[in-house]
Amino acid sequence: MIAPGALVLLTPLVIGYLVGPLAVAGLIPGAIVSGAAMATSSANSGGAWDNAKKYIEAGKLRFNNEIRAKGSYEHKAAVIGDTVGDPLKDTSGPALNILVKLMAIFSLVFVPFFDRYGSVT
Repeated sequence: MIAPGALVLLTPLVIGYLVGPLAVAGLIPGAIVSGAAMATSSANSGGAWDNAKKYIEAGKLRFNNEIRAKGSYEHKAAVIGDTVGDPLKDTSGPALNILVKLMAIFSLVFVPFFDRYGSVT
């Protein structure tokens, strides 16, 4: 968790110091757009894996006119997929919201520093 946290906090500082406040003004919308896309993708894919497992457990999966339910290889694969999907939909997607907010607020707090010490204004 140290590396992602450092990335979120140091990126605006480095960009603001080396390039200036206008570059940070471009960095933040890019972080918002990419964070929103990743959060949406994480939440949707995690939900899809969860729903696939529930679909199989309900006995609705048919393959070659044979119902595949609990205990089948498809169900075992869906359980593994759900193990990956649960963290995506429950933690990873919502955490990106906090990441984007933290980067934006941190950048806003350091605007006077960027304005005074940034290389290009």
